[in-house]
Amino acid sequence: MLFAGLYNRMMTWAAHPHAERYLIAVSVFESIFFPVPTALMVAPMAIAKPERAVRIAIIATTMSVLGGVVGYYLGYFAISAIEPIIQDVGYWEKYMTAQRWFAEWGFWAVVIAGFSPIPFKLFTLTAGALSMAILPFILAAIVGRSAHFFLVSLLMAWAGPKLEPVVMKYIEWLGWATVLLVAVFVYFHFS
Repeated sequence: MLFAGLYNRMMTWAAHPHAERYLIAVSVFESIFFPVPTALMVAPMAIAKPERAVRIAIIATTMSVLGGVVGYYLGYFAISAIEPIIQDVGYWEKYMTAQRWFAEWGFWAVVIAGFSPIPFKLFTLTAGALSMAILPFILAAIVGRSAHFFLVSLLMAWAGPKLEPVVMKYIEWLGWATVLLVAVFVYFHFS
C-alpha cells in the first residue's frame, strides 16, 4: 500500500522532535529542486500538533520563500546550465509554460504558482531567468506560499484529527484520486 506507507511515514516525521527542522529542509529545497511538495509535511504536522498550525505555516512559508530566492538567483545567474537538467527530468514543457505565464501575467504567475500544486521551483527559476524584479518576486512568493500553507495547515489542524480515521480507511483511494486530480489539472493548465 503506497499511500498508507507514505502517510504513516509523514505522521512519524510530523511527531518527531526534529519535525520543524525537517520542515525547514523540505520547504527550502522544494522551492529549488526537490520533487516532494512541502504540503505533504505541513498537513501531517498540523494534524499531529494542531496547536502549532500557525507556527508550522509560518515556517513553511518563510523557508519556501527563502528557497524561492535561491531558485530565483540560480535562474538569474545559471539558467543556461540548468536548462539541460530541466529538459532531462521531463519538465521542459512545464518550464515553457511557466515562461508563457510570466509573459502573460508577470507578478500573478508567481502568486498562482505559489498557491497551486504547480511546481513552484519552475517559477522561481523562470523569474530569475527572465530577470523579474526581485522585490515583486519576493512579495508574490510570500502571498502565494502563505495562502497555500496557511490554508493547508489551518484546515488540517481543524479537520484533520476528526477526519484521520476516515482518511486511514480510504487512504489508497484518496491518494490515487489526488494524483489523478493533479495530473488532470497540470494537463489542462500546461497543454
